[in-house]
Amino acid sequence: MKSIFKPGVFTLCLIPFFIITYKIFLNKLGPEPVKEITHFTGEWTLIFICITLSMSPLKRFTNFTFWIKIRRMLGLFVFFYATLHLLTYVVIDYRLDWSQIIDDVVKKKFIFIGFAAWLLLIPLVLTSSQKMIIALKHNWKRLHKLIYIIAIFGSLHFIWLSKTIYFKPLIYLIIIIFLLILRINFKRIISKTR
Repeated sequence: MKSIFKPGVFTLCLIPFFIITYKIFLNKLGPEPVKEITHFTGEWTLIFICITLSMSPLKRFTNFTFWIKIRRMLGLFVFFYATLHLLTYVVIDYRLDWSQIIDDVVKKKFIFIGFAAWLLLIPLVLTSSQKMIIALKHNWKRLHKLIYIIAIFGSLHFIWLSKTIYFKPLIYLIIIIFLLILRINFKRIISKTR
């Protein structure tokens, strides 16, 4: 039974990709297709960030190691959907017009912080293998704490992008802050202060 868990989770993680692919090929993206793809992939990136951040608290509260076993795969799906989001902007929306893209990154804070979040994901992906975990030892955990900064950057990217409707982006920020608070070991902090 355990042998089908990871492939099952992997398949579930691909469902958003299948949905957007289906919409693209059947022309069901609405009047603004590029905006729809960009929003869809961006929001699913945030969803996967939230799911990934919830793995450690779930392990602590349930005592099931299964959550930790799928955490790395979920983190890679964060990068997958973030890259689709970036490629939609760079390739489809701006058609590789690098001067315009660089101008946007420099002048628009929501694009700058979104691009920064994507760049910070790269070292996490490159060090996600078991060999890198062994090679980096304690430094691996320190490096992978970048996911906290990435999560905040991602939520700020969504908030700054939304010029009028802030409700949904703020919900993501609240969820991310809550999940980060859950990761704090208050017992250890209290014992150190005594």
